[in-house]
Amino acid sequence: MTAALTRLFGMQNLALAEDVVQDAFCRALELWPRRGVPPNPAAWLMTTARNRALDVIRQQRTASTFAPEIARLLDSEWTAAALVDEAFTPALIRDELLRMIFACCHPDLPESAQIALVLNILCGFGAPEIAAAFLERRSAIEKRITRGKKVLASTSRLTDLRAGDLAPRLAAVHRTLYLLFNEGYHGSSSRGVVRAQLCEEAIRLVTLLGEHEATAVPATFALGALMLLHAARLPARLDAAGDLIALWDQDRQRWDRDRIAQGRALLDRSASGTALSSYHVEAAIAAVHVGAASVAATDWRAIVELYDQLMVIAPSPVVALNRAVSLAERDGPPAGIAALQELDGDDRLAAYPFFPAARGELESRLGRTEAAARYFEEALRLARNDGERRFLERKLERLRS
Repeated sequence: MTAALTRLFGMQNLALAEDVVQDAFCRALELWPRRGVPPNPAAWLMTTARNRALDVIRQQRTASTFAPEIARLLDSEWTAAALVDEAFTPALIRDELLRMIFACCHPDLPESAQIALVLNILCGFGAPEIAAAFLERRSAIEKRITRGKKVLASTSRLTDLRAGDLAPRLAAVHRTLYLLFNEGYHGSSSRGVVRAQLCEEAIRLVTLLGEHEATAVPATFALGALMLLHAARLPARLDAAGDLIALWDQDRQRWDRDRIAQGRALLDRSASGTALSSYHVEAAIAAVHVGAASVAATDWRAIVELYDQLMVIAPSPVVALNRAVSLAERDGPPAGIAALQELDGDDRLAAYPFFPAARGELESRLGRTEAAARYFEEALRLARNDGERRFLERKLERLRS
């Protein structure tokens, strides 16, 4: 709704578009409890927002000096209504959302601001929710969103999907949606170990990219495949109490087979062309995991080789950590421990609880109980939410029993 109204008003009126959308939802909260939910709630909300928008435009018409097209829009009440109705057709809604994604990933904005804008404008999350998701202060997020919207306001219209600046922004869009999904899947938030809502928003938005010919490129399909193959494991990732279940202990019968099929289909589509992105490799790793009937049946040799390739394309300490864990499965715990020792002292892993937890797991497999307990205790001190704490506490209990 916000994206469609911004198309009519221009980016300088983003705040106005957000306001009338908020008005529509507030009106629903006021009326629906008394009158009942309408047969088509989405249509009701869009119509209410449209009518409120037209009221605001009429009020501003005489004072407005920056938008002559608004005056032309109102020359005929029929024309105005027709244009607004057109803005809410399903095909145009998809395009408006795509334009807004690219607008949020403005090259003058840092990555952190791009993500905050996507979460705020496209996903409807407030500053408190975003701050909780990324463990930052609410005031910092509010300032980031405000600065980001000021940059967007300097553009009169949403990004043209055919414009020459689309390609440079597409990588930023991919990165933003990747981080959005990871935040939901890996749960660094104090609010929970898994936030499926963030995962679903990321899948929804990357699906839009894949539906538009200008953004339906191999990297988009690879990113979509990665998300779907990981999301397929979500039903088995938490137990009935909401506690984390490690891959090794998951009931693979609970994995979503439809999403696995969709992810594999997208991975096949991503194979066109010659460019190889990190999303291709990560999706290939996920495909190996979901294709295995058990941990023992997993092709760990292929996974290690894929991580080797990922370390060339997009090296990071977390990739190195995952490679070390996979190496332990292929060559035994001592090989994994040696690879983990190479990461000691990396400040980027200093606050990551699953770094010492991985060492604890491998030490326990070698029967070195005291050493394993020390590493699990260190991981417990770094736990970022109750779900991680309970997961690590169970590890310690099993170790000491």
